[in-house]
Amino acid sequence: MPKLGMEPLRRKALIDATISAIGERGSLDVTMSEIAGRAGVSSALAHHYFGAKDDLLQATMRHLLAELGGDTRAALRSAGSGQARVSAIIAVNFSEKQFQPETIAAWLAFYVEAQKAPELRRLLRIYARRLHSNLMSGLGRLLPRAEAEHTAEAIAALIDGFYIRRALKDGTPNAGSAIAIIEDYLATKLQQKAR
Repeated sequence: MPKLGMEPLRRKALIDATISAIGERGSLDVTMSEIAGRAGVSSALAHHYFGAKDDLLQATMRHLLAELGGDTRAALRSAGSGQARVSAIIAVNFSEKQFQPETIAAWLAFYVEAQKAPELRRLLRIYARRLHSNLMSGLGRLLPRAEAEHTAEAIAALIDGFYIRRALKDGTPNAGSAIAIIEDYLATKLQQKAR
């Protein structure tokens, strides 16, 4: 008989093990057995909780999105001005919690897999819409609508681009340099408006 209250802990352990395995491998080419071993559970239990590997991968992607969303909402609660809101979103995406090598590799693997997996593509579209909406919540206060839309698209591309670049490099990702470059871009756009 299963222990009461263990399911959420085991599900979380399996998701964490999935991120770790993807991060180490650099692709979604990991097995349920490999993931289960990392999580300290049997393959049968992993299948019991998630069914097929695709279901576990989708749950992992939803977990990453939920964590990013929660961190973003928390950061936006204390950001008053439009510029502070944009800076908070940038900072969250490169926070120590989000910008870990394993998480970066998982995001890159999900982007690649989304080209052929409709459910992952749907989840990435949700992520893109949320990022755009969050950026517009600040940029809409600072720039005319069309310019704010263009700037939000550019900042989103920079965020995604830095994840891709860091996933392809060896060594520890440098969040500070990514934030500085994106903030420089934002400052340039705001200075152009002020002229």
